[in-house]
Amino acid sequence: MHHTLKSAFFLILFAGLASCVSNEKIIYLQNLEGKKPISEGELITYVIPEYKLQYNDIIDVNIQTVQDLIENGFSNSNQRGNPGMGMQMGQGGGDIYYMTGYTVDKNGNIRLPIVGDIMVKDKTIEEARVEIESKLKTYITSEVYVKVKLGGIRYSALGEFRRPGKFVVLQDRMTIFEAIANAGDLSNIAKRDEVLLIRQYPEGTKLHRINLNDRHIVASPFYFIQPNDQLYAEPMKVREVGAGENASQSLALFVSVFTAAILLINTFTR
Repeated sequence: MHHTLKSAFFLILFAGLASCVSNEKIIYLQNLEGKKPISEGELITYVIPEYKLQYNDIIDVNIQTVQDLIENGFSNSNQRGNPGMGMQMGQGGGDIYYMTGYTVDKNGNIRLPIVGDIMVKDKTIEEARVEIESKLKTYITSEVYVKVKLGGIRYSALGEFRRPGKFVVLQDRMTIFEAIANAGDLSNIAKRDEVLLIRQYPEGTKLHRINLNDRHIVASPFYFIQPNDQLYAEPMKVREVGAGENASQSLALFVSVFTAAILLINTFTR
């Protein structure tokens, strides 16, 4: 009988301990063993590849003539939206450039008034600007100035995020940690060492596994996310047992396990 009670007690205690997640599994940017450490304050160099436009991207095209500049100065008289609207839009916040920008169609073109279709697929933003300006000069005799910007970064966060969903961020560059923070951070039971990045390339889609615990990710080509990226965070095995999201929940979980053990002991000893 006592052997059975002892086994039951240790089984419940093991289940309670198994539900705890160690700090090593949830701390970002660690110095992992076997790799040269990156000291604090050390300059990390990286090459940011120029993004090439793809199908379903949205770009903002602003066109000004000399007359426009004379009348309005260098201010953008056709500026989209309200500057005070903020920099991020989520699932319910709408997408300003969806209605006002130009979407790259399945053939790689955008369609501008008067000019018609212009091929921009596989071109950088600067190459697209030069192409649009060249096409416009065949229709407009006066000097024309074209500004082209990517209509925000669209990405999706799936799985063990605190606020999963699809997001639009109105900026040209965004790190993977900014994207994670924008989705409310990862939950405590998310596999930070095996986050799946689904990225679109001109030739197709590729899957990449990313270790957010390793600070060397800062020097990797996945430190900056790209438009249409998808982040998927899988849960740890501890999810099958259950884990507290914070210290108070973990304590409550442990108390529950301990209480269950005491009740079990009392039941067998009556």
